Amino acid sequence: MHIRSPLKPMLAATIDQIPPPQSCPGGCRYEPKFDGFRALARVAEDGAVHLSSRRRTRFNEAFPEIVAAVAEQLAPGTVVDGEIVRWAADGSLDFGALQRRHVAGRRRAELARTEPCHYVVFDVLESDGVDLRPRPLRERRTVLEALLGAAPPHARVVVTPQTADAEEAALWFDAFAARGVEGLVVKDADGPYLEGRRGWRKVKRRITVEAIIGGVTGTRQAPETLILGRYDTGGRLRVVARTTPLPPAARTSLADLLRHAGPGHPWPAELPAGFAGGPYGAHPPIRYLRTEPEIVVEMSADAAVEQGRWRHAVRFVRVRRDLEPSDVPLFGDPT
Repeated sequence: MHIRSPLKPMLAATIDQIPPPQSCPGGCRYEPKFDGFRALARVAEDGAVHLSSRRRTRFNEAFPEIVAAVAEQLAPGTVVDGEIVRWAADGSLDFGALQRRHVAGRRRAELARTEPCHYVVFDVLESDGVDLRPRPLRERRTVLEALLGAAPPHARVVVTPQTADAEEAALWFDAFAARGVEGLVVKDADGPYLEGRRGWRKVKRRITVEAIIGGVTGTRQAPETLILGRYDTGGRLRVVARTTPLPPAARTSLADLLRHAGPGHPWPAELPAGFAGGPYGAHPPIRYLRTEPEIVVEMSADAAVEQGRWRHAVRFVRVRRDLEPSDVPLFGDPT
């Protein structure tokens, strides 16, 4: 009997440090956190492949090479969970190539040939129509390795690396960063697959950098989030990030520093929702208040930078009254 495919993928909660192996009841398993598109692949009983995002958006047309590879490498009655990634010529991850697929239209087939992607699988939820989600991760991993472990190096669908050694995981955390790997995912070896729940943990590499406040959501007297920018080489202020919600103390202290922007502010009255993560046009534009770009702040950010802009929301750390906007690195500099 065919078991239904998952409605929602299992998720991971963010933590700040790599936990020791004993922090997981059944022992921890560590995997690289690849920077790509989360995807569930289901091979139906008739061999048809259904590739979808974590929000159940259909991926078949955007990634035809992945669909073909899944059909070739996995048997009917199989459901797997993984990440679609694109490796550039230098071996680093190219997130921009994934985004281009969404707007490529008729060029998707061409991009599948010129910029082919891979599917890095980290879990199996069904095999031969049998529901594996209640089983512990260690058992699901054994099944996954039996399905894909013998795949040749050039295969389009591959199994993600996994280790039980925290020291080896720490080496991965440092060594893989140069290739665009965001960090690590930590899983309980005895844990089942829990749909839609944050039963895993993720550790992202974070850096502390400076930017200039160019606007706020909320009000100037009670800012909720900050819109941050940096100047480019031509002297134009460019948006680089949006913060997560500010803590109460930061809202109070910033209210005394921020001034409404004059007529020369270069930013539009609204910003596209996707500038700080997520696809453009997926949500209503962000409405905010422009402020004079004169206050420098320190922010904590992950390594996901695309065309000079942090794709994920950053965290406010503190105001840098000792710095002028001219002291902030230029747009495009990840430091």
